[in-house]
Amino acid sequence: MSDPRVVGDARAQQSPSAKVYRIGFLSQGQPPKALIEALQQGLRERGYAEGQNLVWVFRSTDGSLDQLPRFAEELVSSKVDLILARASSGAMAAKRATTSIPIVFFAVYDPVEIGIVPSLSRPGGNVTGVAVTASDMAAKRVQLLKDLVPALKRVAMLSHPPHPTNGIQLQGAEAAARSLGVQFEAVTVRGADDFAPALKALRGIDGVLHADTPLFVTHRARLVNAVAESRLPAIYPARLYVEAGGLVSYGPNLAAVWKAAAPYVDKILKGSKPGDLPVEQPTTFELMINNRTAKAMGLTIPPLFVMRADQIFE
Repeated sequence: MSDPRVVGDARAQQSPSAKVYRIGFLSQGQPPKALIEALQQGLRERGYAEGQNLVWVFRSTDGSLDQLPRFAEELVSSKVDLILARASSGAMAAKRATTSIPIVFFAVYDPVEIGIVPSLSRPGGNVTGVAVTASDMAAKRVQLLKDLVPALKRVAMLSHPPHPTNGIQLQGAEAAARSLGVQFEAVTVRGADDFAPALKALRGIDGVLHADTPLFVTHRARLVNAVAESRLPAIYPARLYVEAGGLVSYGPNLAAVWKAAAPYVDKILKGSKPGDLPVEQPTTFELMINNRTAKAMGLTIPPLFVMRADQIFE
C-alpha cells in the first residue's frame, strides 16, 4: 500500500503461476500511516506482500461518509478477493455493497448493536473482524476525566451524528457522567471547521471528550489545536491524539487492532468462511499522558493518575 491516497491498483510482479490476491481497502478518511504499517506487518508475517502476491485496491474518502457507498460498489465491481473495512462506517458500506465477497472489519464499535453481525461468536454471512464496545469506552473516558480533574462538574462531548455509533457513544458517556454526578452536554460537530467554534461556544465546562470517529482521526491535529486554544482538559480515544499534542488518551492499542485483521485475511484466503470466524475484541488498552501539554496548561496531573499511565510523553 505504497500511497494510501491512490485509488487505483498496485500491480504485483511474480511468476505467472503464483496466486495474486486482490484486497480491497475501504476507509472513511485517510488512515494513519502507523496503522497501515501495522496491518501490512501482520500480513507479511503470514506471507502476503505487495509486489509479490498481493494487490491493493484502495478507496478512501476525505473524512466524510458521502463517498463510502460509491467506493464500496467500486471495490465490488473490481472483483477483489476480500474487502478490509475500517470502522463502523466502512463495514456498513461494505456490507450493503456485497453479500458474497468476504469482508473483514476492524476498529468497529458494537457490530451487533448496529446490525453488521447478529452475534460476535457466530457472525454468519460474509462478515467478521475485530470489534470494540463503544459505550464501555466512552464511559471509561468520563471516569478518567473525573480522576484527572476531581472537581469536574460539567463535561462536554463533541459528537458527529452521521457516524453509525455516535449515539451509542453518547449514551455511554452520559450514563457514566450521571453516575458520577457530572452534568453532560453533547455538542454537534459536522466537520473539521466546526471544532474551534464549538469549543469557543462552551461556557462553564470543566473538561471535554469526543466521539471516536474516522472524521476526528483524520483531522486530529485541528481538533487538538482547537482544544488547546480552549485550555480545557481533554481525554481522547487513542494515542494518535496524544502524539499530536493532546493531553490524555485511553483506548485499545490501535496498531494491535489493525494487525489483528491479518489472521482473518489469511484464514479466509485459505478457505475459511467469514461467518464461521468469531469476532475478536481487543484485550490491550493503554493510557497515555502528554506531560508537555499538561505543563503548558498549568495542569497538575494527580500522582495516582500518572502511576496508571502506560506511557508519558515528556
